[in-house]
Amino acid sequence: MVSKKVLIVYAHQSSGSFNSAAKDAVVEVLTAKGCTVEVSDLYAMKFKATATAEDITGNVRNADHFCYGEETKLAWEAGTLTADITEEQRKLTEADLVIFQFPMYWFTVPAIMKGWMDRVLTLGFAFTHEKRYSQGIFKDKMAMLSFTTGSQESMFSANGINGDMNVTLWPLQNGILHYCGFQVLAPQIFWAPSHVPSEARGTMLESWRTRMQGLLGENPLAFTPLDCFDGDNGYQLKPEVHEKHAAKEFGLTVGIHLGKALPPNNQMKAGV
Repeated sequence: MVSKKVLIVYAHQSSGSFNSAAKDAVVEVLTAKGCTVEVSDLYAMKFKATATAEDITGNVRNADHFCYGEETKLAWEAGTLTADITEEQRKLTEADLVIFQFPMYWFTVPAIMKGWMDRVLTLGFAFTHEKRYSQGIFKDKMAMLSFTTGSQESMFSANGINGDMNVTLWPLQNGILHYCGFQVLAPQIFWAPSHVPSEARGTMLESWRTRMQGLLGENPLAFTPLDCFDGDNGYQLKPEVHEKHAAKEFGLTVGIHLGKALPPNNQMKAGV
């Protein structure tokens, strides 16, 4: 196997946490398999979470009407982004696989990790109008979410009080990872580890270690290719795609469901 480079973007305040143990398991197992593993420990780094004009060294083009996306694109092109951003972009450029390890906060990533996404995935570097989704800049890289929940699995079901986890994951996996072109591997979800016995937590970690043995060879989740949409018509699904799927029971994906029932586990398992 050709040596792969793995970046773990990690967000937890405590080295004694389950998230820390999950992160350490990745480092141990994938390093043993010959991978080079780098960790961005966001809290330890005191990573700045807010996207502001301070992310650019030197002058900005329009200080009176500051547009973060356009200004950081210019700064990226000019090499005038701040050192913390450029360092993370270096890590990301070199990585074959990116694993985001975090506790789910309010149905999404912690603010410090969202700040990493906001600041590191800049226009030009991570995406452009032409290069996004299935034609995205990072289409040759893999990415995945690995996270803990505070609620039981049953609460994140289609009939559960929190709603379907597939719906919860769509903005993160489609709207951020797939948008940048990543091949998105199925998420690793640790259901409510703080509410189960230590033996059960040990079983969770062992399952994660087992999965990592074949992680780099896994098939990614399925997303509707960009060329299925009509760019001249507001990126609406093309009529022929509608026709092809007219008789099918489920929609294409969680977000593009054609008014049909959501495809089960579309954001949680590959090949469905």
